[in-house]
Amino acid sequence: MIDALRKISSPSVANAIETFNVRPRNQGQMSSEIRTLFPEMGPLVGYAVTCVIRAEPQPLQGHRASTYGWWDYVQTIPAPRVVIVHDLDEPRGQGAQWGEVQANIHKALGCVGVVTDGSVRDLDEVKALGFQFAAAHVSVSHAYVHMVDFGLPVKLGGLWVKPGDLIHADQHGVVTIPTDIAPKIPEAVAKVEADERQIISVCQSKDFTADKLKALYQKIRPGTY
Repeated sequence: MIDALRKISSPSVANAIETFNVRPRNQGQMSSEIRTLFPEMGPLVGYAVTCVIRAEPQPLQGHRASTYGWWDYVQTIPAPRVVIVHDLDEPRGQGAQWGEVQANIHKALGCVGVVTDGSVRDLDEVKALGFQFAAAHVSVSHAYVHMVDFGLPVKLGGLWVKPGDLIHADQHGVVTIPTDIAPKIPEAVAKVEADERQIISVCQSKDFTADKLKALYQKIRPGTY
């Protein structure tokens, strides 16, 4: 299932989800500032491992999460894993938690990428590793970055993500896939794209007319007027 989803773009995933009427069309995706930085690697797909960070100095006593505890927690979520990171700083992105070292650590822990409303760095090295970044910011320094908590629901780009949610991300953005319909997404994509190909074929034909397009719409999208 994961391999099949990695062959599908996020707009196609979103279109397919709509056909199941499981949620409003304006829900289930992050805002547009969070997109993959290495689109040539293809979509990032996996199960959410969640945490919150900050990069401002001198964290309050007792407000720094255990690094070892985090590593243990990561492995409780099924692989492949996508780390979902909410940055508590304002403005966000003051320091990059994610670079070459963290990418190597988390790839070894079964993670395939990270999604964050904060910042990342070491782009060339991380891309060469085959680890995907989806981020709102890029920065040169890690500043005083530290993890505050993990294993809780987090909100990024207007979307709440829970531990274990199925994540799909590419250069268009990030979408969550309801797990109960996830195995059905490829077939639903094929049906949507079949209708789209008919529309495109009519539009590109030498004898195109608006009446022919209207007739096709009456057939495949009844109710359009």
